[in-house]
Amino acid sequence: MKKAGVKFTYESLRLKYVKNHHYTPDFILDNGVILEAKGRFMSSDRAKHLLIQAQHPDLDIRFVFMRASNTLNKRSKTTYGDWCDKHGIPWCEKSIPRSWFE
Repeated sequence: MKKAGVKFTYESLRLKYVKNHHYTPDFILDNGVILEAKGRFMSSDRAKHLLIQAQHPDLDIRFVFMRASNTLNKRSKTTYGDWCDKHGIPWCEKSIPRSWFE
């Protein structure tokens, strides 16, 4: 394009897009709280839940981890619980607080 004298910009446009997928919650309590039970919390899970949170801010989704102290990956110091805290998502480890049922 340069040789042809064509004017252009490179990667100057940033487009937002939405993935068209479905989310099936693990458990829905009578009070409307959605519980997502997690063993491994993969990067694909995290990306999915950020999209869900952004597109459905009215839903109350909370995580129940087997081990919230697990790190996101071998090189990370961020735990599953830390990630939830950063994104304002309630979480617990193993046992669900009674207050979540009320």
